[in-house]
Amino acid sequence: MNRHTPALWLALAASMLLGTGCKKDPAPEAQQAQAPAKTLKLVYVNWAEGVAMTHLAKAILEDRMGYQVELTMADVAPVFTSLAEGDSDAFLDAWLPLTHKEYMERFQGKVEDLGTNYEGARIGLVVPAYVKASSIQDLAAMKKELDGQIVGIDSGAGIMSTTEKALAAYKLDFRLMTSSGPAMAASLQDAIKRERPVVVTGWKPHWKFARWDLKFLEDPQGIYGSAESIHTLTRPGLEKDKPEVARFLRAFKLDDQQLGELMGVVAEAKGDPSQAVREWMTRHAALVDGWLPRS
Repeated sequence: MNRHTPALWLALAASMLLGTGCKKDPAPEAQQAQAPAKTLKLVYVNWAEGVAMTHLAKAILEDRMGYQVELTMADVAPVFTSLAEGDSDAFLDAWLPLTHKEYMERFQGKVEDLGTNYEGARIGLVVPAYVKASSIQDLAAMKKELDGQIVGIDSGAGIMSTTEKALAAYKLDFRLMTSSGPAMAASLQDAIKRERPVVVTGWKPHWKFARWDLKFLEDPQGIYGSAESIHTLTRPGLEKDKPEVARFLRAFKLDDQQLGELMGVVAEAKGDPSQAVREWMTRHAALVDGWLPRS
């Protein structure tokens, strides 16, 4: 027994040293895994400009500011609710003062407005240029040609409720068809290929105006209002919790040409737009640099 004792003690000592070492000096990888990640939750609606701007913001926040960004797509009502309840951090596609007026009033004091990111937005009824109608009131005489319907988007979208008001104001016996932004664009494309008349709920900025010859129908009663602005909204407290993110979002602004180009490359990506927006970032490096917060 005694002759084996030194060997046993050596083995035991080595084991204790190894065990103690693991506890005192975790691997760098383990230390990194334990460090809290900078995370951000962006929410958006499936509208062309919102998809493009939100994916661009995500790429900048990840590549240039070190954040891990989670994206969630939803209808407008859940978007506002998630901001008000603090489940999401920011929404880059609020149309004011008209389109999302109802939601801003409903959630007054529960969301924060960081200002505009695009000026000159517009909503209304849109038709291909070859359609003979020039005003909303002209649609009454085209009911049969148009199958008595207007192609809409998401049921909760502000433009849908405004269009219901327009149908009543102009006494149009039309059905407003619920679909989505992409489905609306697909219906428009199909009609144009067949040179058939079609009327859709439309808005600008949108890549469809660059792809096809379209026109807004005149709105003599002003139901759709004048030009609007797109605003960035956040949950309450974001500016205090993540001031560098708030500074970036306040600076994040696009003009008509910049947003039109961005929406075009995202539409052409036909899938995950991550690579497309990063290529856009490279081509507009000076613009992106100007949005980044200065330490």
